[in-house]
Amino acid sequence: MFNALNGLGGTGQRDEDIYASTAANSALYATFSVVGFFAGTVTNTLGIRFSLCFGGLGYCIYISSFLCYNHTHNLGYTVFSGFLLGCCAGILWCAQGAIMMSYPPENRKGRYISWFWIIFNLGAVIGSLVGLGLNIDERGDETVNDSTYVGFLVLTFLGACLAWTLVDAKDVVRRDGSRIILMKHPTWKTEILGLWETLRTDPYVILLFPMFFASNWFYTYQYNDVNAAQFNTRTGALNNTLYWLAQMFGALIFGFALDYPNVRRTTRAKAAWASLCALTFIIWGGGYAFQKKYTREDVVLEGYQLYDWTSSGYIGPMILYISYGIYDAVWQTCVYWFMGAITNNSRKLANFAGFYKGIQSAGAAIIWRLDGLQNSPPPYMNLFASCWILLAGSLVVALPVIILKIQDTVPVEEDLKFTDETIEDVIGYGVTYDSPEQKTA
Repeated sequence: MFNALNGLGGTGQRDEDIYASTAANSALYATFSVVGFFAGTVTNTLGIRFSLCFGGLGYCIYISSFLCYNHTHNLGYTVFSGFLLGCCAGILWCAQGAIMMSYPPENRKGRYISWFWIIFNLGAVIGSLVGLGLNIDERGDETVNDSTYVGFLVLTFLGACLAWTLVDAKDVVRRDGSRIILMKHPTWKTEILGLWETLRTDPYVILLFPMFFASNWFYTYQYNDVNAAQFNTRTGALNNTLYWLAQMFGALIFGFALDYPNVRRTTRAKAAWASLCALTFIIWGGGYAFQKKYTREDVVLEGYQLYDWTSSGYIGPMILYISYGIYDAVWQTCVYWFMGAITNNSRKLANFAGFYKGIQSAGAAIIWRLDGLQNSPPPYMNLFASCWILLAGSLVVALPVIILKIQDTVPVEEDLKFTDETIEDVIGYGVTYDSPEQKTA
């Protein structure tokens, strides 16, 4: 629902009111960047179910603030909601990442990630269709109506409640009888120290930080500087729907390809990296051609014509925006899969997910703030270039991890080093396991 609302551009606000959206999202991501980095400690201590429910409530308050803003223009409440959501979302997304990367067995992580991304973006598609249906006759460039915000508010509240139906990691038993590797008796002290231990034992994860940083950087450009800047309200809502549908398609293809059983995992990792490189230059190359057609100064001129879906030149920009959606899904799916291929330890993966979301949000906070500068916001082309350069550069920095640290399988003994569990605690009745010592004997 959050993605659907922000995908409308300006969180549904228009003209001078977009500032409320950028201010709230700047507060959100600035807080998220701090809380997210340490969220693994909270998730590992309190459990996944509580973390998801608590995190979901923050989205309800965030959406309610824009409903309120439509009538009161209370900027303080809107910014506060962004700050609160930053705290909640950091914990929610850490728990989500831990589920997605540690619950499945090694040979099914790609499809679990893709299933999550499909379901996640199905919510965005539903939200986008709600927005499209409620604004289908709006040919101008107006703020979305109250019904849109109310619909999103109800759906987010239901999502937070449904989190209580999930099973915590300690109670999960896979089909083969194996269990998730975690701390049996976590405490605040062990999990705070565990955060440091993760960086000490796995310092190479720092090379993935630029990919984390870049992974949400381009959203602001796509939402505000393409969709909101070039399309009227109803066409922006249609673009939003197509964008999230494209994400479902991209996640489906890449998630299952990353689990392809007839190719070694090390080879699949290198192929995924090469595919990301190719898509970065193909899709963003098309984006460069489109961005050359307009500037920030152009779109504020009186009488500037925004695209409607009936416009003769709409198909090309529509395909570009769909491609942006596919690219986002591929990027996020691959990053999660890279982390999940490094370890199967839920405790460590929760910290990885926290690092990912925290650093990702730091980048988002910066770009939301830059785009929201009222007096001298950067030119659209500058923001576009920053997206392209960050994405391409981060792939280069991450390459040593892809080549050197991803193995065909991770020994159980290696995963258990970071917990207080034994092999007997996690190996199921359907698993035949030989330790490295037995194999060499």
